[in-house]
Amino acid sequence: MRHLQKYTLVLIVGVIMMLQSCSKPGGNNTGSEYMPDMAHSIAYEANYYNYYYNNTWGSEDDYYKYAQPRLPVKGTVPRKSSNRIAIPSANEGKAYYYADTDEERTRATNEIVDNPYPITDAGLKQGKELYNINCAICHGEKGDGNGYLVRDDGGVYPVQPAIMTNDEFVTASNGRYYHSIMYGKNLMGSYKDKLSYSERWQVIHYIRSLQAKEKGLVYNQNENTLNSVDRPAGQNYQVAELVPASHDSDSHGHHAKEGHDHSDGHDEHDDHHGHDGEHHNDEHHDNH
Repeated sequence: MRHLQKYTLVLIVGVIMMLQSCSKPGGNNTGSEYMPDMAHSIAYEANYYNYYYNNTWGSEDDYYKYAQPRLPVKGTVPRKSSNRIAIPSANEGKAYYYADTDEERTRATNEIVDNPYPITDAGLKQGKELYNINCAICHGEKGDGNGYLVRDDGGVYPVQPAIMTNDEFVTASNGRYYHSIMYGKNLMGSYKDKLSYSERWQVIHYIRSLQAKEKGLVYNQNENTLNSVDRPAGQNYQVAELVPASHDSDSHGHHAKEGHDHSDGHDEHDDHHGHDGEHHNDEHHDNH
């Protein structure tokens, strides 16, 4: 009799525990889980607070501290501050004050005139590399609109890419190119996440050099006979860094109006210029 009572008590306790362990969540009850660590990692996610009460490696306050932002690892480079091809979305802290509309495209075309970077051999070399990677597949390595995707040996593209060496594009403002790089045009998508601020401008310089070559003109570090806007760095230019001589990051006025001081070889351009000249991809795909 005594054994029967003992087994009965054990059975009742077991049934109660089983029912409790199988309880469903609802209201203030989160329910019970078998081996909760299988579903709830004890690892914390940076900058996100998702403390789970069954974690036993620390208190809620400990977890909160772990979830706080940390200083970057020594030597790391902010994503938006790199000039390198491998790191996209690099706007280098330069805001662009034109929207992705036809009206704003026209405004950028009219207002962004100067390239904030002088023409340098190093810049043209970088621009060529970037152009061949990102643009030549449609617009062609010569800027003739005969890229691989257009030719019969590639795959016939549904539309003709812009021919950069046509007079229309030769006389187009730098803003027309820059705006197209930022937002794309027709079938061409945006390249602002693939090219940094300075890279966009070097690509535009390289497009100008292709235009000059087609016209039998000169466009290099020492001389520019293509237009009266882009300024050569000169023979004494030091290949130190591809940075505008005097770029006013707080100034976002119109390049065309603020421009450079032509008396001293052009003062630097404001951010606007850097963000203005955006016709590279724009018109390239006007025909896309």
